[in-house]
Amino acid sequence: MAKPKTVYTCADCGGINPKWQGQCPHCSAWNTLSETIAVESKPSHGRFSALAAGGGVQSLTDVQTAELPRLSTGSEELDRVLGGGLVRGGVVLIGGDPGIGKSTLLLQALAHIGNQHRVLYVSGEESAQQIALRARRLTVDAGPVRLLAEINMETILATLSAEKPEIVVIDSIQTVYSEHLQSAPGSVAQVRECSAQLTRYAKTSGTTILLVGHVTKDGALAGPRVLEHIVDAVLYFEGDTHSSFRLIRAQKNRFGAVNELGVFAMTDKGLRGVTNPSALFLSQHAEPVAGACVLVTQEGTRPLLVEIQALVDEAHAPNPKRLAVGLEQNRLALLLAVLHRHAGVACFDQDVFVNAVGGVRIAEPAADLAVLLAIVSSLRNRPLPAKLVVFGEVGLAGEVRPVQRGQERLKEAAKLGFTMAIIPKANAPKTPIPGMTVQAVDRLEQAVAALRDA
Repeated sequence: MAKPKTVYTCADCGGINPKWQGQCPHCSAWNTLSETIAVESKPSHGRFSALAAGGGVQSLTDVQTAELPRLSTGSEELDRVLGGGLVRGGVVLIGGDPGIGKSTLLLQALAHIGNQHRVLYVSGEESAQQIALRARRLTVDAGPVRLLAEINMETILATLSAEKPEIVVIDSIQTVYSEHLQSAPGSVAQVRECSAQLTRYAKTSGTTILLVGHVTKDGALAGPRVLEHIVDAVLYFEGDTHSSFRLIRAQKNRFGAVNELGVFAMTDKGLRGVTNPSALFLSQHAEPVAGACVLVTQEGTRPLLVEIQALVDEAHAPNPKRLAVGLEQNRLALLLAVLHRHAGVACFDQDVFVNAVGGVRIAEPAADLAVLLAIVSSLRNRPLPAKLVVFGEVGLAGEVRPVQRGQERLKEAAKLGFTMAIIPKANAPKTPIPGMTVQAVDRLEQAVAALRDA
């Protein structure tokens, strides 16, 4: 019997190379080529091509469109991240660490949707008995949920054609394989082919498909990067498995805003949405402490209050340490230089540690002013006022730049009982906010001087 011909496939882009190389010639990624068996795949492109072409070339203004109602998942937090709910014909990819709650959340969503729509749960990792035991443990009404324990792609598609469900969960895409390919389930070729077939079925039938994806040790979705390009939305589960709180964030969404954040609490009855997530990221101090500053950040459309903590201590090494947890490391060094140049506060002989409480990651520059004021507070060992909130971007020239949705941030802080705010001058409210004193600044030195007067 002849030895099967092998090729080398890139795990990032899915490109094929006849021989192994250290660098992929297609996407220039290093050490991503793995050996796979070269076989001809036989996907059926006819239906998808006809759908994409719409029966021929036509003017964009002639295309008939309709705003279809979204399907609620029964969870306000998940609906928020999805942009209002599930879209018919959409494909959603959900990734996260093992045991973080992906299957639990989807089972709860299907139990809710199944009361009004036909749903199907396809499991490639657990048996029917294991899923039934989880449903009993969560005390959800899983009667309307149809279940299929199968990993063969052709069998799954035949079942979908026979059952005609409106919502389908594939748990997980890495366990499914197609008979057209000889490579093992989870390989680059299998993941790419199976996800493409499922996407074609979703677009042609109008079925909403939710795919569960494995993640690597670096936290990225396993498989080719083309998997994230094929689907309509990519959601990531975040959080420590030893904590009861989970965060779900949209990294890509063709039907809504990206960087939306949903907060859940893991209970013995499953995942429950947290109505006031700001309480998770605010420490409770018996009395004000130095180095703590409350920031109003914006996660998608949601204002979120997060406590920024800074610790400044005398350095005992020639090179002082700079460490940021939950914030960008390089931006911390930049801000310290601006603080020295424009506010006269030097930290070149101090170790500086900055942390965002609660494990949340903050990427927006609106955290600049809060970080700097927390550092000044720790350096001077002088606590900030207990009911103070801060936000604003700091430029290299020492100016305090405005941020988006400033009024919404202030209203959220006032709703939670905060009475003082230091914000950019361009974000100053035109009408006073009841119960809140707003100090608008346009220079960093003004904000530092405001601390002395507070």
